[in-house]
Amino acid sequence: MEMPAPDTAVLDRKAEIVQRLRSVLPRDAVIDDPAETRAYECDALTAYRCPPLAAVLPSTTQQVSDILRICHQEGVPVVPRGSGTSLAGGALPTADSVILGVARLNEVLEVDYDNRFIRVQSGRTNLSVTGAVEGDGFFYAPDPSSQLACAIAGNIAMNSGGAHCLKYGVTTNNLLGVTLVMMDGTVVEIGGAYLDAGGYDWLGLICGSEGQLGVVTEATLRILPKPEGARPVLMGFDSSEVAGACVADIIKAGVLPVAIEFMDRPCIRATEAFAGAGYPDCEALLIVEVEGSPAEIDEQLGLIKQIARTHNPVELRESGSEAESARIWLGRKSAFGAMGQINDYMCLDGTIPVSELPYVLRRIGEMSGEFGLDVANVFHAGDGNMHPLILFDANKPGDLERCEALGAEILKLCVEAGGCLTGEHGVGIEKRDLMNVQFDAPDIEAQLRVKDVFDPKWLLNPAKVFPLETTARRRAG
Repeated sequence: MEMPAPDTAVLDRKAEIVQRLRSVLPRDAVIDDPAETRAYECDALTAYRCPPLAAVLPSTTQQVSDILRICHQEGVPVVPRGSGTSLAGGALPTADSVILGVARLNEVLEVDYDNRFIRVQSGRTNLSVTGAVEGDGFFYAPDPSSQLACAIAGNIAMNSGGAHCLKYGVTTNNLLGVTLVMMDGTVVEIGGAYLDAGGYDWLGLICGSEGQLGVVTEATLRILPKPEGARPVLMGFDSSEVAGACVADIIKAGVLPVAIEFMDRPCIRATEAFAGAGYPDCEALLIVEVEGSPAEIDEQLGLIKQIARTHNPVELRESGSEAESARIWLGRKSAFGAMGQINDYMCLDGTIPVSELPYVLRRIGEMSGEFGLDVANVFHAGDGNMHPLILFDANKPGDLERCEALGAEILKLCVEAGGCLTGEHGVGIEKRDLMNVQFDAPDIEAQLRVKDVFDPKWLLNPAKVFPLETTARRRAG
């Protein structure tokens, strides 16, 4: 994956730039030793690496403002970084860039149960937001698989979702306001502790902007009362296509589960060896969970099981206890770690209409054979947010390139089927050269003009989202 050549003028002024950063930050908040900056050379898309010029770790909004003001004056690119869990290369640095990590911005600033919101610094981890309020019977709904580690800043940047997004929506549906620092150091407040702000939808613009428009330092998030109860049912099927058809029929019936998760045979085998969840020996399985009172749960699961039986499941197992529920979810929550035990892989993130699941799953299987690379599927089936895992050998010459080519074809398939390039991982570097597949020239130009307004020098998160030649022309003026 090509990256732009570093600006030699910036590299030559490294000592001066670092000294200016040290003048506004504590001593341990600036990292410029090459051995230490290697910790920031990649995110969770580890196939691509590049150590940054330096890394900075601010702990206040004012410090973030000072950092950006200095970098703006010096012409230094800045790469915002949450916890580094991006699977699309969203936090990959360039050699002339400064990584701005928000890990030290991790405080809870305000909790208001009457108005159902929590205000936190953006470096706080996703799961710890719920941890701050669950003792009082509340939770934060978006739940990415990396929620133990991922930061709210990254969730906002990529508009992350998770298993429960079918019912509760993704980050944009649970975000009320942000404190945003512009590239020139200006601090602005967008939205706030209420459902909707007047005027332009700036919040909708910021959420999912992948660090291209500003750095979020604080976020006001919607919190919800915990449901009375929840219960999953596990279904095994003879083929991925049949499992996909079952998902489409559940959605068509008007039932709204809190989650519908899909796993195919390669993923089932890996998770069984890794976690021993007791999954059936089948080609594909679904985990469908519903919430509510016991009567509501019984009614919803009754209809769901009725629909499933029309597809001749090889197993249909409803949880009878919290322990059984945890066991049903164990394999799904272990899936990405389990696959990493057996192979290098690249995790994609295309989204398609639910009705197209059977067709797209069949085509992915065919394309896997054509490229000679295995593909495991584990994803949020309820909203068609697919996560094909392409298995390859990073030490085998040509394998990474073949993996990239197959990934591009799968993502093109998603767009052709009526979907889009990404559901929650973002574009990053992984999909930037495919943007023209989904958007035509006027669409791309409209997005570029927004970037021009917020970041005229094009210093924020370089080489992401837009094709490199487009970025180069914009930076050149």
